[in-house]
Amino acid sequence: MKLHHLLSEDMIISELEFQEREAVLEEMAHFLKQKNKISREKELYDKLLQREKLGSTAIGEGVAIPHCKINGISSPLLLLGVSRKGVNFESADEKPAHVFFLVVSSPDQPSQNLQVLAAISHLVRQSNSLIKKILQAKNPKSLVVVIREEEKLNE
Repeated sequence: MKLHHLLSEDMIISELEFQEREAVLEEMAHFLKQKNKISREKELYDKLLQREKLGSTAIGEGVAIPHCKINGISSPLLLLGVSRKGVNFESADEKPAHVFFLVVSSPDQPSQNLQVLAAISHLVRQSNSLIKKILQAKNPKSLVVVIREEEKLNE
């Protein structure tokens, strides 16, 4: 599964406004509601919070992958959020998160959810410069290009 097939320019927040974990999750849920990708913003936010309470979705090296499953989603949603200031996401390496890959999928298709999460994790671990390039990108278009190029380099 290629992330650049799921990620479009209109699904990128090139500068997250908030710096607290709960506020960032709320900001991303609100963004999806505004884009008409979800209908129940509060349900999404609550499920993201519940997932974080099980353990932080920050995987280290400045990356977090908040994710959950909600009904009414036909195919996985991928939202990329960037915080140049960083957010304390309670990462095991205690570094702030700067790059957020928010994944929302259907509970009816658990394999799709796992494929997206695996693709993100693989890309982050294989690429030496992904986070740096994402933080240097100036706009949503260039962010999509970064993801596509890094996926090609790390096939």
